[in-house]
Amino acid sequence: MTTAPPPRVSRRRAGPRRGRSAPATAVRAALAVLSSVAVLAACAGPPQGGPDGSGASFSLSAGTPRPKGDIDSFTWAVYAEPPTLDYTMAFDYPQNTILSNVCESLMRWTPGLTLAPGLAEKASNPDPTTWVYDLRRGVRFHDGRTMTADDVVFSLGRQMDPDNAAAWAQNFQNVASVRKTGPLQVTVKLTKPDSQFPQYMATAAGVVASKAGVTAAGKDYGTSGGLACTGPFTLGDWQKGQSLELRRFDGYWGTRAKAGEVVFRFLTDASARTNALLSGEADGGYLIPTESYARLKDSGVGTLYFGEGLSTVNVGITNMKGALGDVRVRRALSLALDRSGFVRAGLGGAGTVTHSLTSRAAWAGASPRVRKAAFDGLPSTTRDIEKARALVKEAGATGRTLTVATSSIGQDVSLLATAVQAAGSQIGLDIRVKSVAPNAFTALFTDPGAREGIDMFPLTYYDSITDPLDLLTNFRTGAYLNFAGYSDKRYDDLVERAGATYDRDSRLRIETELQRHAAERLPWIPVAEWPTAVFLNKRITGAPTTIAYMYYPWAADVGAAP
Repeated sequence: MTTAPPPRVSRRRAGPRRGRSAPATAVRAALAVLSSVAVLAACAGPPQGGPDGSGASFSLSAGTPRPKGDIDSFTWAVYAEPPTLDYTMAFDYPQNTILSNVCESLMRWTPGLTLAPGLAEKASNPDPTTWVYDLRRGVRFHDGRTMTADDVVFSLGRQMDPDNAAAWAQNFQNVASVRKTGPLQVTVKLTKPDSQFPQYMATAAGVVASKAGVTAAGKDYGTSGGLACTGPFTLGDWQKGQSLELRRFDGYWGTRAKAGEVVFRFLTDASARTNALLSGEADGGYLIPTESYARLKDSGVGTLYFGEGLSTVNVGITNMKGALGDVRVRRALSLALDRSGFVRAGLGGAGTVTHSLTSRAAWAGASPRVRKAAFDGLPSTTRDIEKARALVKEAGATGRTLTVATSSIGQDVSLLATAVQAAGSQIGLDIRVKSVAPNAFTALFTDPGAREGIDMFPLTYYDSITDPLDLLTNFRTGAYLNFAGYSDKRYDDLVERAGATYDRDSRLRIETELQRHAAERLPWIPVAEWPTAVFLNKRITGAPTTIAYMYYPWAADVGAAP
């Protein structure tokens, strides 16, 4: 992904995040960069900044101003071209940014990060292992056919078919059957209660496409021709390597899109993408390079907004067979990290230091008492070099060599890697920085062989649902993103209990125990919360500011600015 912000990772799959072997002398340079960035103004809005000294200068916006009316077209910058738009493989930012406007799911994740009816007007749970979806009547696919229960059974079946190697297959692991139980009704039977499954029906896991349309496309589905979905836009011209067009679907069952056409431009270079936004070559974009925040904010050609991203930046531990197998060493690194300096330099001041692997907004559905319990008493992020050095000595790890991977994709990754190296040098650890090409960095998430010789790497995680379990489940024994093989039976049991508990507050109470365990044992080291960023020039407005754009038809809301 060259210099673009790499995809973050979510529960269902591993996506790249970004990071040459840097010499030890780079430590002083890292410290200089992190400490020389000017402290910015105060942070407003959730995630709430505290007296952590991060100097964050941003506020979260619930949305952007309402459009005054329709617009013929607008152009959107994306950092990479999707390899396919097949919904079963829609596991990353480029795919979902586009696909969310073309294909729709049984349920919908709203801009407010809540669950709402989608293509199913009603979801019911008559018993703990049964979910019944009653479908909207008269919904048309882009190929002209009308949606039926057969299309839903077929679409979910593609996610479960091992031959498809679907990116969302894990979310169907507890599904015993998907059956048509009426012309507009589908019943899903589970092997055991699964509180996460119904929430994932608002993501690409729950997309419904025309059975006839997908079958007719065959192996070309997702790479050429239409997608046979139901969204407010249809797939238009796709100029490989350059751009992709969406056209308004006048037969849409919901609110008509305000734009007649959307053009997505593939701009893999971060500078080129920023320049396109400044020149008007692109009207807007998500995933703004952190190094461009100030330039865009002060440009006068548009507005840079921040919204809830349900995202945390972490140091992902990949090897617990060496020094990092001792929790005292992991705690020492956590105590020595200059989180505030990283937020200022690596995140452009738009972030909040955190001691939690989960974002605060992920707990929005909890009662005040449960939310308080989730964060009270977690280990402090206050730097304590002396205590950290003592922990390393106590663990017998003084002088031990560790390797952190990095890549050239963006400063949020490169500066976190050097911050880790700098922290290690202050507490008696010899941390080497190994830079790898962007595609090799991506392989760290999917290929155990690529992680050989790597002890840790910068990892940003976003939730695909508003539930902390989306992240916390990653540390159960054998989980896909449990790179270091962390294992604790009590933790596994708690994950199982939470997954089987439908009552939200009861489930979140269990998740507070998982939260505390993860914060104490540090299978990953939390660093910061990171909001979603979106830039709109003066032509357009209406785009959501939150991470919901991954699965919500956001482009339909964009229209002419007042």
